[in-house]
Amino acid sequence: MGAAFFYHVTRRPLEVTLADLLGKSLQRGWRVAVRGGDAARLDWLDEKLWLGPEEGFLPHGRAGGPQDADQPILLTTETAAPNDPAVLMVLDGAGVAPDEVARLERVCILFDGQDSRAVEAARGQWRTLTQAGCAAQYWSEDSGRWEKKAEA
Repeated sequence: MGAAFFYHVTRRPLEVTLADLLGKSLQRGWRVAVRGGDAARLDWLDEKLWLGPEEGFLPHGRAGGPQDADQPILLTTETAAPNDPAVLMVLDGAGVAPDEVARLERVCILFDGQDSRAVEAARGQWRTLTQAGCAAQYWSEDSGRWEKKAEA
């Protein structure tokens, strides 16, 4: 059974934190689906990931192509992920269901700490998932490094 990891992003841009988490997931041999609620935002993120440093290249693709099932990292707005991910990374308040948390190795929910709506959405997701019996951890970077602040 997996767990939901909530990342309260306050110091670095979300795309930097996401890239770090994606890199760590690939090092563990996990395929990843990155779910966002807005296609334009995922297009922007796709470009950021392609333009990243060469030594930090993250092989990925946007959902809807003929090689979706082969992508180590698949950026999507859909709940279905044809790349058979072990990890789901959720951005911008996109939905996640308790059965996904149970089925996957890990669900990472990243939210912008400077955006009050994003914080409220993450709090709602925390309540929904923990009330459904999902294990959850809340991580904050307020001190300048990631620290676990809560666990359920």
